[in-house]
Amino acid sequence: MSPVLNLAGAGHVGRVLGRLFAASRAFAVQDVLTRSHDSAQAAAAFIGAGRACIDPAALRPAQAWMLAVNDDQIAPVCAALAQAHDLRGAVVFHCSGAKASDELAPARDAGALVASVHPVRSFADPEAVARDFAGTFCGIEGDAGALALLGPAFEAIGARLVPIDPAAKTVYHAAAVFASNYLVTVLDAALRAYVAAGVPEDVARELARPLATETLANVFRLGPAAALSGPVARGDFATVARQQQALGHWDAPTGSLYEALVAPTADLARRKREQQG
Repeated sequence: MSPVLNLAGAGHVGRVLGRLFAASRAFAVQDVLTRSHDSAQAAAAFIGAGRACIDPAALRPAQAWMLAVNDDQIAPVCAALAQAHDLRGAVVFHCSGAKASDELAPARDAGALVASVHPVRSFADPEAVARDFAGTFCGIEGDAGALALLGPAFEAIGARLVPIDPAAKTVYHAAAVFASNYLVTVLDAALRAYVAAGVPEDVARELARPLATETLANVFRLGPAAALSGPVARGDFATVARQQQALGHWDAPTGSLYEALVAPTADLARRKREQQG
């Protein structure tokens, strides 16, 4: 018999994981709780299992409880569930990348085992993610007893589990921001600078594409230090100073961004020299 799972919150992440758990029989999806009956019904339909529910008190007992709610709702929803239900011996987990499992303290205080499992990918297209989830990395931490249940369940849907330090959960989430969000910001600065130099926007993208894609390939093939090139790597700080000044005159925020990156890049260049001996 598959362990029974209740879902609290059924946005994109909850729906995808619910569907995968139900299809693989890693869990038997029982109740799906959201703030409106329509959304709960839509979630259950997407998952292909579960009873739509809008009242936390109406949820039936379960061996596992997944909180797929917004980060700021994890603690209050957990507290409400702990007050309304007997969670002794149950596994309660959330899917946040920014919050650690200690956000579930009310459940732990009520006798539950708690954990956090964060799938490292975008869930903008739930159908596509559900179809192609296999191979997705998931940062996982929490009570050993909770991980003993959740580890095999996530592996059954194709997850690649990566243990993380719960004390560094915010740093872990910031890593994803650097690798995704801020990378876009830096590329936007490059494209705008090309345009400021008179390059048409569509041509600017083609100019930047081989530089960006080859650099990324080198980072993942060789490591960041070996992949670093350019004036800072060469120690040409006269060029760096001229570029920083020119950018500051053109666009102050972009000049400040350039300036902020000089010191970390110089440190990376130092590591490159050390590696080269």
